[in-house]
Amino acid sequence: MTVRISRRRASQLLGGSLIVTMIGLSGQPALAGAAAPTDTGPNAGLAAAFDSAAKRYDVPRDLLAALGYAETRLDGHAGEPSASNGYGMMHLASNPKLRTLDEAATLTGLPASALRGQDAANITGAAAVLRSYADSAGLTRAQRADVNRWYPAVAKYGGSTQPATARLYADAVYDLLATGFTAQTTAGPFGIAGRQVAPQRGALASVAPLGTAGDVGTLSTDYGPAAWVPAHSGNYSASSRESSYPINYIVIHTMQGSYAGSISWFQNPAAGTSAHYLLRSSDGAVTQMVRDKDIAYHAGNWTYNTQSIGIEHEGYINNPSWYTDAMYRSSAALAKFLCDKYGIPKTRSNIIGHNQVPGATHTDPGPNWNWTYYMQLITGSSGGGWSTTVDNTTAGRFTASGNWGTSTYSSQRQGADYRFANPVLSSDAAWYKVNIPETGTYRVDVWYPADAGYNDSTPYIVATTSGNQTVNVNQRANGGQWRSIGTFNLAAGDANKVGVSRWTNGTGYVIADAIRVTRV
Repeated sequence: MTVRISRRRASQLLGGSLIVTMIGLSGQPALAGAAAPTDTGPNAGLAAAFDSAAKRYDVPRDLLAALGYAETRLDGHAGEPSASNGYGMMHLASNPKLRTLDEAATLTGLPASALRGQDAANITGAAAVLRSYADSAGLTRAQRADVNRWYPAVAKYGGSTQPATARLYADAVYDLLATGFTAQTTAGPFGIAGRQVAPQRGALASVAPLGTAGDVGTLSTDYGPAAWVPAHSGNYSASSRESSYPINYIVIHTMQGSYAGSISWFQNPAAGTSAHYLLRSSDGAVTQMVRDKDIAYHAGNWTYNTQSIGIEHEGYINNPSWYTDAMYRSSAALAKFLCDKYGIPKTRSNIIGHNQVPGATHTDPGPNWNWTYYMQLITGSSGGGWSTTVDNTTAGRFTASGNWGTSTYSSQRQGADYRFANPVLSSDAAWYKVNIPETGTYRVDVWYPADAGYNDSTPYIVATTSGNQTVNVNQRANGGQWRSIGTFNLAAGDANKVGVSRWTNGTGYVIADAIRVTRV
């Protein structure tokens, strides 16, 4: 059917972001009332930047992309630095320990300002640095064609002088090469396909990965599931808590960086900062770097430092995709253990964000941290307790065909962006995957940006124990907030539970942004 939206109106609604497929895929559909996207769009520019940099410096293109995804999920953060003073989607660093930004400037001749703030320059700089490391390792042209031979260069790029941390960093990049990934960038989705890898680790082959029985650092004696990797002694104060100070608080942080990179930073004597525990986004892995009895420098307030335990979470505050269910659950298990061990009340007065520390200049864990869900995991209370939120960018939790585009137009969106599609009289739903803990009654809330050009009868599909139920929502009103579409009996298990269908007689784009499921 025809969607009655003018060409100009459609462009305004989507803010020019009409990218609907991953790089390398074809058959992009035309949007009713709007020009179809072309290969000259911003996402094509990102692919071209990787292609050009890889060709110029003879670096495997997908390796370059995987390194960027491991560092930042290909988010340049508008040129703002990470906690360790790394810039751009490739995290070119400028700190007392790691000078990849300076190296890139020397190798490319590009100014530091461009390397910090321009994606193409940042990618080019990273490629130049990697190539220089490969040359130092003596890789021939033929060897450079084998992605597995680049492992030592990748490890060196991470900057750690500690073998176990260097291996952790490089392994993360090669794991991404093996599995593939899709990044939700500001220009649209971009990704690489997985492939078989057999990295040649060289001197790091005999180094046990962090957290394994053979690791020199062994496991934490404070919290069994955690690996133990000590921070530099200058980044914390030795103490004898709870004798010297009571432990009254848990402070929640977002790293503004990657897991391996943050571990390396806390090992840097120039950092002047640390935390007790760090958590990885992908699987909730935990590393302890400061003993519970000692005082980590994490809160920016000496009184709170002396009385708290700091927990850092991998990621950046402006990208909700880092906050995975695995990381929430692992962090909540750690926080619950610490509360029980030290008698910390399981309340929001004692489990706080860094932004709540008196005098704090930091804003982490940020607006995308789900405090309601996190506290429910810790306390097991609040009206049935369990709740989870799935955004269209939540890794492994959202699927949609290439007919669904990506937009950042509306400020009412949840997270970084949202998805849109024309209505059609056929089945092409976008689905949210939810791991329901047990069969029971759950409330389903939906979040969407509202606009006069969006659909006035968008079908939401809920997969209940008695079959699919459909609730139609007018997405022209009541946007930018959670809106309940009812309570439903849902079966236990990890499956597609809520969908947004394109099959409607309503007019305007159908929108898929985020959903929340809560046990009642």
